[in-house]
Parts: sequence; C-alpha cells; structure tokens
Amino acid sequence: MAQAKLLSVLQQRRVTPVGSNQPRPADVRLICASNQPLGQWTAEKRFRQDLLYRINTIELALPALRERQEDIVPLALFFLDRFAKKYARPASKLSPELERRLTRYPWPGNIRELQHTLERAVILSSDGMLQPADFPFPESDGPETQHSSHLWELERSQIIKTLRAHYGNISETAKALGLSRAALYRRMEKYGIEN
Repeated sequence: MAQAKLLSVLQQRRVTPVGSNQPRPADVRLICASNQPLGQWTAEKRFRQDLLYRINTIELALPALRERQEDIVPLALFFLDRFAKKYARPASKLSPELERRLTRYPWPGNIRELQHTLERAVILSSDGMLQPADFPFPESDGPETQHSSHLWELERSQIIKTLRAHYGNISETAKALGLSRAALYRRMEKYGIEN
C-alpha cells in the first residue's frame, strides 16, 4: 500500500495531506538507501518493479567499510572532529598504532560501528592522543586480520553446512540460522556461496 502511494506521488507530483481531500503540488527530490536486494525483492514480488524503475535513476553501490580500508582513517578523523565539538572536548588525534588497528579491523557494523566507537572514545578519553587501549577491539592471539578471517571462515562453513542440511532451501536455511532471507543472500554473496 505504501509503495503504491509513494509511486503515485512520484508520478503525479501531487500529494493529499492526511485529513484533507485536496491534493497539493509536491516538488521533491528523492534519495533512497537500502541494504536489501531490491532487484531480488522485485523478482519475488515483495517490491514493486515500477517503483524500483522510478527511484533507481542513479544507483550508487557502496561497498562495506572493510572493503574500503583507505576510507577508514579519514572517516575516523571526521567523526573525531564532530564529536569533539558535540561534547566540547579537546580535539583528539589517532596514534599511528591505532590507525593501523582501525584499518585492519573488519568493522562488521560498517560506518555506524566506526562512528559509535569513536564517539565512545571521545567521551571517555582523558588526553588528546587516542590509543588502541581506548577501543574495544576483540582480543586475539594473532593479528586482527587472522581473527576476522577465522570468524568469516566459521560463518561461511556454517552457512554451507546448514544449506546442505536443508537441501538448498533458502527459506529453511535462513530460519535455521536465525536470519532473514535477504540477510542470508547477502552473506552467500559475500562468501561466494552458490546454491
């Protein structure tokens, strides 16, 4: 229902406010973001194809933060500046060791995780130079990349095992793993798992 209403507003460039029966002109620019596979949802009839064509004039695919390591330190500096101003704290700097750790950490929560981690560090820091000890990095015996690779391999093998146990049925596999179908598809794509 909401998709049909949005499509109508975009096509007619008119909107009828709640409580009124008089349509008004609507001059809008729409920027959409999704972490769901809308093309797949369209094929599954979960998302209207005509609405997808209407909103998908220019598509920007943004890779996960772990795939854009060169962006991590500039983003961290941006967030440090923002939170220093927000909390009236002195400007913080990143130690070289911290920059290395930030770059090597896989950031499973992407930019939101980086943002919240830096906000916490700014709030709790006692001096201007942030160190790895100021961050909740997981402890491991080896480098962070080995730790994350091990976790990725565990998750990949669990998905494959569960897919086999359910004879390739995506819905049943997703349910067994406690994931939505879309989340399972994203992980399968991430790990190169074909069904």
